[in-house]
Amino acid sequence: MTTTHRLKYFAAALVGLLLMTGAHAQQVPIPKTAAQVPGPAPGPMTQAYVQMMGRMAYVWGWPLVYVHNQRTQLTKAPEPGLLAGALPIAPMNQVAMLTGYISPGERFIGDPNQDVVYGVGFLSLEKEPVIVQVPDYGDRFWTLPVYDGRTDQINELGRQYGTKPGFYMIVGPNWNGATPAGISGVVRSSTNYATAMPRIFLADTPEDRAAIQPSLSQTLFYVLSQFDGKMKTKDWSKLPSFPAPKTKPRYSSTQPPWVDPATFFEQLPVVMKEVPPMPGEEALYKWIGSVLDAAAKDPKVMTTLRETALSADQELVAPMMQWRYNGQPAGNGWTSPANNGAFGTDYVHRMGAVKADPYDNKRNETMYFYTDNDTKGQQLVGGSAYAVTFAKGQLPPVKGFWSLTMYDPEHYFAPNALNRFALGTKNKTLKNNSDGSLTIYLGNKSPGKTKESNWLPAPAGKFSIWLRAYWPEQAILDGTWKPPVVEIVK
Repeated sequence: MTTTHRLKYFAAALVGLLLMTGAHAQQVPIPKTAAQVPGPAPGPMTQAYVQMMGRMAYVWGWPLVYVHNQRTQLTKAPEPGLLAGALPIAPMNQVAMLTGYISPGERFIGDPNQDVVYGVGFLSLEKEPVIVQVPDYGDRFWTLPVYDGRTDQINELGRQYGTKPGFYMIVGPNWNGATPAGISGVVRSSTNYATAMPRIFLADTPEDRAAIQPSLSQTLFYVLSQFDGKMKTKDWSKLPSFPAPKTKPRYSSTQPPWVDPATFFEQLPVVMKEVPPMPGEEALYKWIGSVLDAAAKDPKVMTTLRETALSADQELVAPMMQWRYNGQPAGNGWTSPANNGAFGTDYVHRMGAVKADPYDNKRNETMYFYTDNDTKGQQLVGGSAYAVTFAKGQLPPVKGFWSLTMYDPEHYFAPNALNRFALGTKNKTLKNNSDGSLTIYLGNKSPGKTKESNWLPAPAGKFSIWLRAYWPEQAILDGTWKPPVVEIVK
């Protein structure tokens, strides 16, 4: 055997030996699912690390805790009724409907409007589905949005969708039961808890208040076991009033009693079990969960989280009441949310929306525009006078209706002598200018008797305004149409 043959022989034998012993190059498996990605390992955490994670978790989890606490508190009602004579509330899996505009004294959910008749209902879908009974609303605008535990809208029920009267079933993520005969449609929630807030347009006339009552009386929610295929009715004009819950004083930026920074990180683990991760959120849940696990074992970690929540509430959440931080620029000093009702991973704007106006409609249902400032970028104050002029043919292009609403700095209605809080499609006494344009006047003092039909009274101090466009045309959706400037006139 030649030297060359010997070398080839030994090389082949070596390769064979290496293959037999598994010593060849081996691919480390690449994770293909979220479950295959390792999470954070337990271990010591510096105070700065806990603070960093706490601030992130506070922004991310604030809306979830808000919804959890609101649902827990408001469903304690023994029957459908009015909280403090203002906010409709009901036991779980029921709805309470108003019969007219919401009371101007409502102080539980920010930025209400007086264009629609509201209803509120919280759903628990763990045991059985809930039936949403939809009557015939005629040709008036209506929408009946349902939101999951993240405040993302999960359904499309409304005039803009051509929804027919009937019975619609809301089911939980794990529902596998049969759909009974007589059900017009099924909507699946991504969470076992959901919130519904019907909105039915009401013109500001006695005639329309009378005309809307029959359809309101047939707007009902109930569990599947109560479904018999027949339209049920309820007289909503006789709702009892329940006293507002007593709350302990605390440092919080929210409408009481929905989020308390002092107990936030004790509640968050419970809420995270109620609201499972969206696709792509699994690693975030593990990351936040690792700090919550550490806090459950180490009082120092929990103390740091509580302190972080108190500061984050003021530094991160409270500023979202200022519209320049909440939404995206929409022209002429206004902002507008890009993801309302469909936030996904847009956590900061989800938090901002829930802070200012929970349960937004999707953009194709309602476009929201808001501002705190005049055309010069200065804060709106009641001591000054302003004019908002829509040029001829430039009213908000909508298939539903539009309105301009006045709010105080806490985003509630400001009491005024006219008891007027919004102007728009609902008003039949608005007067156009001689050139066909329409001007709405803002300020604490009357612009004069001849202009009072178009006057939206403001509080003496700071205020903000909202422009709502229900069932917007494409020109609003794509930004071709822009809201008018807010011009200071003196």
